[in-house]
Amino acid sequence: MLDTRTDTREGLAPELQTSDWINTLEPITLASLLGKVVVIHSFQMLCPGCVQVGIPQAQKIYDEFDPEKVAVIGLHTVFEHHSVMGKEALEVFVHEYRLRFPIGIDKYGDHDKGLPLTMSAYQMQGTPTLILIDKAGKLRLHKFGHISDLTLGHSIGTLLSERIVSTEPPAGSQTNTALCDENGCKI
Repeated sequence: MLDTRTDTREGLAPELQTSDWINTLEPITLASLLGKVVVIHSFQMLCPGCVQVGIPQAQKIYDEFDPEKVAVIGLHTVFEHHSVMGKEALEVFVHEYRLRFPIGIDKYGDHDKGLPLTMSAYQMQGTPTLILIDKAGKLRLHKFGHISDLTLGHSIGTLLSERIVSTEPPAGSQTNTALCDENGCKI
């Protein structure tokens, strides 16, 4: 289920497009989370599958994994029943369900028309949708519907064990380009 391709130049996850945030003082960007595995749980508070399975699973991940290594983000992606799922209702929902992970509110390009921008960027089919992004910012899993806790835990563990492949030389190391001139390159 996990996409194991390692090319980090292609397949970067689209940036989140949010109108507001809950449970965080500052807006969160995926760029700010490079170096961490990112778990995005897209939900609607009136979606039975989200409330019964997806949201509790996201809270478990948030509670169980080291926040220095795994970032959990909720994304409230409303594509129906707009009038009853605004920010104020979401704040009450988050309080009642005691959700502690940051939650972004998916933004609309043309208010209340069409699909929210992040939902469109990720080509989501609906909610719940689970997205895993590796430490290099590459989209590695995109799943509509429920994924088992065991499979998800394994996928997160796999991403945590991967090293970020850097094209930059280690700090303080001498590169071969310093030994090159018009006559060639020395070993």
